[in-house]
Amino acid sequence: MDAGIVRLILRRVLHLVIVVLGVYTALFFLLRLTGDPALLYVSEDAGPAQIRRVREQLGLADPLPVQYVRFLGRAMVGDFGLSLRYNQPALPLVLASVPATLELTAAALLVTALIGVPVGIVSATRRNSVADHLSLAASLVGQCVPTFWLGILLILIFALTLGVLPASGRGTLTHVLMPALTLGAYSAARVARLTRSSVLDVLGQEFVRTARSKGLAERAVILRHVLKNAAIPIVAILGLSVSTLLGGAVITETIFDWPGVGRLMVQAVFVRDYPIVQGTAFLIAAMVALITFVTDALYAWLDPRISRA
Repeated sequence: MDAGIVRLILRRVLHLVIVVLGVYTALFFLLRLTGDPALLYVSEDAGPAQIRRVREQLGLADPLPVQYVRFLGRAMVGDFGLSLRYNQPALPLVLASVPATLELTAAALLVTALIGVPVGIVSATRRNSVADHLSLAASLVGQCVPTFWLGILLILIFALTLGVLPASGRGTLTHVLMPALTLGAYSAARVARLTRSSVLDVLGQEFVRTARSKGLAERAVILRHVLKNAAIPIVAILGLSVSTLLGGAVITETIFDWPGVGRLMVQAVFVRDYPIVQGTAFLIAAMVALITFVTDALYAWLDPRISRA
């Protein structure tokens, strides 16, 4: 393996560790600003002694630095403590929600690729046409519309008005259609714009004009020459879109009552279930950082100039 790529991978691994540690640290202290969770587990007329006893049972009586070091040490071995709500180890509860989140993310990534890439290609190959203007307008709208608003709008139209799709839950293909479209709309719009820009840049190259002068059909020129050379930034943005989709899943899962990590985190925030919130945030941050790392390594492998730089 090229020495430049090895150095790039080592730097990215260090960045991965720093990012995950930073997210965990920020979340730990921000959660403590939301209030004392011990008050949620005692009656309204509980006295200071009872509250102090519950706080000690929950491990919240120690100073914050002591709690931080203890939680960080446990997190290193995958132990986020007992859920304050379920009284069960937090990590198994979080891991049980991962398949649903990965399913939704994969479906949204498929929506992103199937919509964004073809729309971007058509827009670039038919520049300044009606199709180009429509695709640019749709991309702008897709990047501006809030995820929660789009999700609610789809529920109103397809679930409540037309009754053709279920409004919530998970189980069949019909359950994943609206959440995947809601989650993938922003990324599809972004991919479409970048694909258009990348294809337009390649279309202006000399080798494309040479291929056309040889009498090759326009479809052959696009498929054999243009897409091959425009693929690197498209692959990169698709890889980075996975991180965006994982982060956006928190909102989408809550809207559609999708039983994933995002919904579990929101529910835990409302009851100040620190171990669950920290476990879900730690897992999401680790997955996002890992995906970014893999994307960077793949990008450097596809384009050696990156590693040399």
